[in-house]
Amino acid sequence: MPQSIRTRVAIVGAGPAGLILSHLLAEEGIESVVIDRRTRAEIESTIRAGILEQGTVELLTRIDPGTRVQTVGERHDGIELRFQGEGHRIDFQALVGRSVWLYPQHEVLTDLLALRAGAGQDLRFGVTASGIDDTDPDQPRVIATDSQGDNVVIDADFVVGADGSRSVMRSAVAGASGNGVFREYPFAWFGILCDAPPSSDELIYSNSDDGFALISQRSPQVQRMYFQCDPGMDAQAPSEAEIWATLQARVPGTSLKRGPVFQRDVLSFRSFVAGELRRGRLALVGDAAHTVPPTGAKGMNLAVADVVLLARALHALLREDDSRLIDTYSERALRRIWKAQHFSWWMTGMLHTPPRGDDFDRRRQIGELRSVVESEAGRAYLAEAYTGWPLDV
Repeated sequence: MPQSIRTRVAIVGAGPAGLILSHLLAEEGIESVVIDRRTRAEIESTIRAGILEQGTVELLTRIDPGTRVQTVGERHDGIELRFQGEGHRIDFQALVGRSVWLYPQHEVLTDLLALRAGAGQDLRFGVTASGIDDTDPDQPRVIATDSQGDNVVIDADFVVGADGSRSVMRSAVAGASGNGVFREYPFAWFGILCDAPPSSDELIYSNSDDGFALISQRSPQVQRMYFQCDPGMDAQAPSEAEIWATLQARVPGTSLKRGPVFQRDVLSFRSFVAGELRRGRLALVGDAAHTVPPTGAKGMNLAVADVVLLARALHALLREDDSRLIDTYSERALRRIWKAQHFSWWMTGMLHTPPRGDDFDRRRQIGELRSVVESEAGRAYLAEAYTGWPLDV
């Protein structure tokens, strides 16, 4: 016989979206079970970049006053756009009075897992969801197996898919797994982690004739850097000398501080929005619902915005028997999702060299960059979108 679990809300995925949702529900007295196919150690050790919008940081600080984002994370009040050998600072504070924080996603997860475990959250690791049984539309069931291969059934009043871009839940909500709107970009990022001090106090987004580069950070001792490459590039092909030569050539005016490269990868660029975000008593949040290119730093922040909307809707549905917010969840979430998709697409197109572009494309792109940096309105739009629109709280 399968192990049977009963809860109000079943959350598939113990990433930032799933863990924050479980906390917001607990604040409203709504119990939940969170499952994830990974172990806790695997979740905490999966290294991913993290630029947190001000609204995300404010929410994390509210739910956990001890969050390390305020002590380990670094507040950034601007970024630099560099092109034609010149740097142009986008001053977030002067333009919109907001900031972003550099705080890697795995650190956010470490904080959230400790917070939820300490609060007695029912967290089940090594449990893999295989599908949904919604024969009873008012009580969907998650069908899963645990780490020993034994069957697990979770009966719930509502099920949330927060299980990432390879979501099992997506097909239950949106039909076919790939059902939605999709865009694949003709370039990728070659990314490295290296042992070195920061090359710049703030992130540098650099457009050059040879392609884009991003000089980012990870910590005072470890730096993250990227350069535009072909999606089919072999991450192991270039030597360290070639990597550094490429990065330096694409960031004229800054002498990069170098160190041993200990991680390298090629990151493809894709945009996706699922055909449906909610069906009956099933809903999607985060990467299960949408993905964006990394240029606009929107991934995790969009997931948080989804969760804030869904938590309010679930409170109304499960505590007040009011379905109005859950009935409009998709519509309201998609407004922000498509604003973020546009911003990410715009930043990507403005900064990257088109693979088959001609001289007209190049000169037009420089004109676009100048239109942004030489206009207070242009700089303000970039600052507003990058630091994040207010959360619907």
